[in-house]
Amino acid sequence: MNPATALATVLVDEFLRCGMTDAVLAPGSRSTPLAIALQAAASAGRVRLHVRMDERSAAYLALGMAKHSRRPVALICTSGTAAANFHPAVIEAHESHVPLLVLTADRPPELRDTGSNQTTDQVKLYGTAARWSCEIGVPEERPGMVAYWRSVAGRAWGLALAPDPGPVHLNASFREPLIPDGDEHWCEPLDNGARAWTQVHPPAPRSVLQVPRTQRGVLVVGDGAVNAEQYVAAAREAGWPVMAEPTSNARYGVHALSAYHFLLDVPEFAKTHSPDVVVTVGKPGLSRPLLSMLRQAQMHIVVSDNLNRWPDPVRSAAHVAQAGQIPRPAGDRHWLRSWIAADLAAAAAVDAVLDSYDEVTEPRLARDLVALLPTDTLLFCSASMPIRDVDQTMRPRRGLQILANRGASGIDGTVSSALGAALVHGKPAYALLGDLAFLHDQNGLILGPDDPRPDLALIVVNNRGGGIFSLLPQATLPDGFERVFGTPHNVDLSCLAKAHGVPHTLLRSPTALPQAIEGNGLRIVEARTDREANARVHEQLRQAAHEAVRKAMD
Repeated sequence: MNPATALATVLVDEFLRCGMTDAVLAPGSRSTPLAIALQAAASAGRVRLHVRMDERSAAYLALGMAKHSRRPVALICTSGTAAANFHPAVIEAHESHVPLLVLTADRPPELRDTGSNQTTDQVKLYGTAARWSCEIGVPEERPGMVAYWRSVAGRAWGLALAPDPGPVHLNASFREPLIPDGDEHWCEPLDNGARAWTQVHPPAPRSVLQVPRTQRGVLVVGDGAVNAEQYVAAAREAGWPVMAEPTSNARYGVHALSAYHFLLDVPEFAKTHSPDVVVTVGKPGLSRPLLSMLRQAQMHIVVSDNLNRWPDPVRSAAHVAQAGQIPRPAGDRHWLRSWIAADLAAAAAVDAVLDSYDEVTEPRLARDLVALLPTDTLLFCSASMPIRDVDQTMRPRRGLQILANRGASGIDGTVSSALGAALVHGKPAYALLGDLAFLHDQNGLILGPDDPRPDLALIVVNNRGGGIFSLLPQATLPDGFERVFGTPHNVDLSCLAKAHGVPHTLLRSPTALPQAIEGNGLRIVEARTDREANARVHEQLRQAAHEAVRKAMD
């Protein structure tokens, strides 16, 4: 057996023993040994192998799978720029704590810096975005190699999961021959039993903080929150309002506020409702008024399962702990009732504005879609306006899992991430995307005939550009706004869908949404809107909600 085949066989086998269920491959020449080993494992029913021609789409597909399953997914490519195309997804995995096993095939070191074809320096290519980087080295036939390879694979698996989940990078240099040579001999056994070589046990939480007893507390649950349910339950017992971002999947129950963005944007309400204590779980960042509240908090307590990196975007944390205990105070519930009364008033005002439009509007589409989807459904949102529209209009509910790439909040790879999450979900799934996010990753629609297609409806808000910029100060610039911020385009999404063989439906009215999203398999629903009109709708929402909050305070 040649060394390249031996190394690839052992690495794939060890990852499978550790618990890997899915692998994503972007085909190439130097990665041939890994591709052959994965294909053999897939044929034996040991792993689900997904193949994508575009490395960036492949990386985000793996990201979506790992984000949903919270289990490392292997991501494999050949040498050169292929590995560089993984970098955006690696950054997102790093920032959103998603476990990935990135395996980049490489030319042997003697070819570096020689002008050799498809050769560049891939050592520690992803910098600080990787939890661990390892240059495996060129495989050799000598005793001790199998133990080394299996130990490296086990370490990579363990570090991808704990103490801080994220991407791990293994760079494997292969000399030719790259395909099996027909000789099964190796100097030591390649198979060492059925168990993983190394059992990695995650650390237990070390610090628990007792939250000061107060009636004027607030719980904020941001993206990627861990064990959010226990803190939501504790806040309910304490009589605290809960401000939960959609991707926290913690916006449920009578204490959950759906209009907190508008409440905190009313200066007099924010002043009279300044909490004594704010406890945050996960990473908040969707609402500027919410971040302003954190910045001015008398005491901000951050609960994070990883003390190496805790989320504190406004640098206001007074205490950081891996677990917290929210006490149940004595006394009445006036604090909570005042929040809920204002929230109900603001939400009703928002609904009245949205329901007054006969045409499709972006915030109503977000509100109605979230309310319409059945229990046990997945909704993947792009990181720009769609997730913000969901945040500002979503009413509390259970049974819906909402995901988004909010680690670095880029729009790249959204289609592929949604596909990956939907494949792991294995049940009806939906994605709410902006047109630029959709176009940026249209290669995600390129699926081979042997690759599975998920039951996924891609609902694309097409305002022919970057709608979020119309809501930002840039919109007041007199010259060049449309070209350099609006990003106009004239792409016909129905033609694009036809090119990929994906069914396309045009949403013609808000009330037609239930029929438009019906169906099975991969499909596209297009909702055409106008950016300037959308800006006016959002301003109406803001004014109506503010007026309702002020009336509720009287």
